[in-house]
Amino acid sequence: MQTSDYARLRLRIISTILGFSLIPLFGLGSFIYFQFSKTFDDNVAENLSTIVENKRDALDMFLTERVIQLKNLAYTHKWNEMSNDEYLHNLFEIIRSYSGSIVDLGVIDSTGQQVSYSGPYKLKGVDYKDERWFRQVRLKGMYISDVFMGFRHFPHFIIAVWRQEKGHSWILRATIDSDVFTSLVRNVQVGRRGDAFLVNRGNVLQTSPRFGAKVLEQAHLPDLPERLDSAEISWLHGNDKIVAGFARLRQVDWTLVITEDPSEEMSPLVRTQWTALGITGLGGLLIFLGGWAVSRNIVSKIEAADRQKAAMDATLMQSGKMAALGKMAAGVAHEVNNPLTLIRESAGWARDLLTEEDPEKITNFTEIEAALHKIDEHVERARNITRRMLGFAKRMDPTQENVDLNNLAEQTIMLLGNEALHRNINIETDLAVGLGSIETDPSQVQQVVLNLLENAIDAIDRNGTINLHTWRDEEHKHLCLSVTDTGPGIPPELCNKVFDPFFSTKKIGEGTGLGLAISYSIMEKLGGTIAANNVEGGGACFTICLPM
Repeated sequence: MQTSDYARLRLRIISTILGFSLIPLFGLGSFIYFQFSKTFDDNVAENLSTIVENKRDALDMFLTERVIQLKNLAYTHKWNEMSNDEYLHNLFEIIRSYSGSIVDLGVIDSTGQQVSYSGPYKLKGVDYKDERWFRQVRLKGMYISDVFMGFRHFPHFIIAVWRQEKGHSWILRATIDSDVFTSLVRNVQVGRRGDAFLVNRGNVLQTSPRFGAKVLEQAHLPDLPERLDSAEISWLHGNDKIVAGFARLRQVDWTLVITEDPSEEMSPLVRTQWTALGITGLGGLLIFLGGWAVSRNIVSKIEAADRQKAAMDATLMQSGKMAALGKMAAGVAHEVNNPLTLIRESAGWARDLLTEEDPEKITNFTEIEAALHKIDEHVERARNITRRMLGFAKRMDPTQENVDLNNLAEQTIMLLGNEALHRNINIETDLAVGLGSIETDPSQVQQVVLNLLENAIDAIDRNGTINLHTWRDEEHKHLCLSVTDTGPGIPPELCNKVFDPFFSTKKIGEGTGLGLAISYSIMEKLGGTIAANNVEGGGACFTICLPM
């Protein structure tokens, strides 16, 4: 356009604005008013969604820590120890010294009789065989109950672990301090009129809200979807407009509910709206000079600010997920290393005893010696896995060895052969001849392949086929391996989330959501890639590629 064109355009705009000044004034005023309202609603919903998901993750981590704590107690102590009141009391005092969330501990035998107890109540000898939680923990191995009254005659919930050892089957049961758990739920910034509480599937309160109802009373909530993997936001319209966020916990079938009163944050918006209307009225006198430039400038600044905020929010959320996963990996690795050390020392002691014996006098001397060697080999492999987990937490550099990818794949398949056979799953291999070897970390690569095969078996469940294929990608100078299953595949809308920490498509309690996140981190450290996609006819395919 030429200068004269711009001049004519300016004249036309000014003439139009002057001729129809009232229409654009009212239109602009209305637009500003409703746009601010919509932006505010969107921001409130987004912020509440972040708060709900972060609080849900904190509650899941709290429950996971208590479950791990209880399992460690059950599997590191024997029945004859735990059934002793004095021994159990000493354990309980140690736990209470560093964790105030457990009220009492009890050991229940397979008939439902509480044989030992440590806590503030007189519950030794109580018969639990008719209690719902007793049946559930025997069925599932671990159970977190809903809140109930029980023999204590006050609302509480328990975590119970089923332990089987030679000659005895028993349950270790812990009561969680409801005040500590309620404080953890409420410890969120929701304003003067906001609230935070938990309900079960029947909308029965599991923690007491700040206002109105009490624990075990019915909460009046809208109908929620069956799955709540991410936060659900609803606007509740009664006498006042309230926004509520919902998210279902992964460890137990409870729903976290957090409500906010948007009116507490509305006063800045109201002032902005009146200011905008005043500016619009005064701007009618000057709108022919700068309306277009000002509006364009405001919109560009708002868009730039929104993009910057969204990028910062995404970065902070991802950093929080990875930090939490790193801490969890370090804790698990530390707990696993202790029993591994005992296993290795016991195997070494047995080998020393074996060397003092006459091989000809022991019928199965060679088999025993081979079994001890196998124990050493698998203990070392387990220690390598825990070292990888610590590496995930501490970002250790991987080791470099000459690795035959075909041989590594076959070894990994052997580890899962019995599991696949039990489920009638056929593992087929299509290994490239003359594939060659690469310089990489064999333990980490094997961990990735093992994760992919285990996920494929879980996806099929029973009666299916897994295909493991290797090939050379000469164009990109990579050696590649793919695992394809005949399971249901990955829902298309979830394909971009499968590598996120704590994300799982399995049922609650059947998956941690860590396997693929750890695999992604390993491949990133090794300089390779991992990708997921669905295949025609059903099933999923995971592909890893490593640089030659």
